[in-house]
Amino acid sequence: MEMGNPRQKARLAMKESVPASLWLENENFVANLRSSLKHHPVATHPVIAALNRGAFNREQMKRIHLEYRHAIVQIFTDALLMAQYQTHQLERRLKPGSKMYARFLLTLNDLDEFGFQPGFDEYGYYRGNPYNAHYPLFERVLDELGISLEERQRYIPSKIAKQVRKCLEDTYNDLNLLTSLLAVAEQEVVLFSAPLRENIKAVGINVTSGYYVCHGTSDDVQAKASDDTHEDDLWYVLMQAIAPTQYDDIAKLCHKYCDLWVEFWDAQMNLLTEFSSGKKTTMVA
Repeated sequence: MEMGNPRQKARLAMKESVPASLWLENENFVANLRSSLKHHPVATHPVIAALNRGAFNREQMKRIHLEYRHAIVQIFTDALLMAQYQTHQLERRLKPGSKMYARFLLTLNDLDEFGFQPGFDEYGYYRGNPYNAHYPLFERVLDELGISLEERQRYIPSKIAKQVRKCLEDTYNDLNLLTSLLAVAEQEVVLFSAPLRENIKAVGINVTSGYYVCHGTSDDVQAKASDDTHEDDLWYVLMQAIAPTQYDDIAKLCHKYCDLWVEFWDAQMNLLTEFSSGKKTTMVA
């Protein structure tokens, strides 16, 4: 059996597992939802311009990274693995084995997150290194910022960082809601990767390798990333899974998640105001 083009094969299998009329309805819903999210205020948040011009100093970037760590970095693969598990819900209404198409597709995201790379090593086996997993790479950024392990363990996240995290965690038992928010994270949260990289570079951190190289969109010339492709994959999983009765709930939740991210980035912008007014930015919220 031919083994090339795994992503395309998985997407086709998922599409063929759903009645054609339902797939078309779901596809139209997802297209409209994605379009509306692109116009959400989070996509043009002023923190993007501030980060791009290196407006935040080193201490402020420490705070931002600890907040971001709690809000999304620590739990992203937890959520991704929960989505893979919850694909068993597909078999309540689709043919046996249908869950494997979505799991196969999500595995491509897993492999990237876990530190694998396409190709074979000298032994003809998979290429990868757990030290290149994205979460440990993020922890290395904290190392370079001078944030000790004790400071990380002692850090108390802000209320909004906790709310952002809880919003995603609360969907772990529902494949459709969970997949929707993961797709939103890949669509909207990833917009901040390149700006964060620019500000991190401005405070003296090397960004030619590590976390900020493997995060971004495929057209980002400074990164070797494909978060936009993973986003497309997640929307495909949703198109296989949903029914029209769920459209409103999914759309409302996606916009709520984006609203929370606006509040999250508002809080980071406030660090500039605190600094200019002479208030001290502390490491413990």
